Amino acid sequence: MRPHVVALAVTDALPVFEFAVPCEVFGINRADLVDPWYDLRLCAAEPGPLRTTMGLRIETPYGLDDLLDADTILLPACARAIQVGPPQALLDVLRQAYERGIRIASICSGSYVLAAAGLLDGRRATTHWMNVSDFARRFPKVRVDPAVLYVDEGQLLTSAGTGSAIDLCLHLVRRDHGTAVANEVARRMVVPPHRDGGQAQFVRPVAGRDTESDLAPVLEWARHRLHEPLTVAELARQAHMSARTFARRFRDGLGISPLQWLLEQRVRLAQELLETTDETIERIAVRTGFGTAANMRQHFQRVVGVSPRTYRHVFRRQTASDNGHRPAVVAP
Repeated sequence: MRPHVVALAVTDALPVFEFAVPCEVFGINRADLVDPWYDLRLCAAEPGPLRTTMGLRIETPYGLDDLLDADTILLPACARAIQVGPPQALLDVLRQAYERGIRIASICSGSYVLAAAGLLDGRRATTHWMNVSDFARRFPKVRVDPAVLYVDEGQLLTSAGTGSAIDLCLHLVRRDHGTAVANEVARRMVVPPHRDGGQAQFVRPVAGRDTESDLAPVLEWARHRLHEPLTVAELARQAHMSARTFARRFRDGLGISPLQWLLEQRVRLAQELLETTDETIERIAVRTGFGTAANMRQHFQRVVGVSPRTYRHVFRRQTASDNGHRPAVVAP
């Protein structure tokens, strides 16, 4: 089986973190999870030598034309000179890639390059919140969303600043290989297994409190009890707060309501169980706290976009082709 080729378009003065994240996610051989894993290729998008912002030289064995051999093209954050004046040759190749159906994703200010190629016109997209006003002024045809971590428009994806590079890359793994594999990669990276694309990229801090630290114990407590009929009041009691205070701090810290968070956690657990077990949909509905198969189908379809049965058909078949290299699921 041919590995999925991920081509990283390298420009000069590339920020180190946005360069390192794709290398960590796609460049490390994880054949114990999926065999073959991705084939990451570093492609020079302009004449060299090419360096990071810290002066580290990047060896690029591939060039612009090699982007057209990829299954996914990644456009990482780029220097201001590239944002306002991307190389014409890179823009031409991106347009050809789009016409060929190649998936293209931008990280942080890499969205400027996608927009300059005209590929985001009329589409929803995001970028780092500090660049939103400038981006919207330069590309008025793009429906820029300043709040979210990433936007998935199918063939084209964009992400927000720095940390959301992890969220976007894990989302691509999730799309390609399912939730269980993406979660295992996240565990190995010691990062949260899932932050939804709609989660706020910039949240207002609560004065004098570290909201995430406050909520971490109750979130972990809830994850182990998704099969139970949890309520906001019960979560608030575990956090030693009133329901109103808990709901406010929860939204401030995570960008969504407690009930929305519970729904997403239940759907993610359902995805893992559909991928990695032969349990009936009725049984999975009970284990994930949806109660009935009909209730689970309704919420699963709305969040994931397909029915539980269709999801299982796609990813169970993929599991078989991966020779059983899937991580075990730990669930209540």
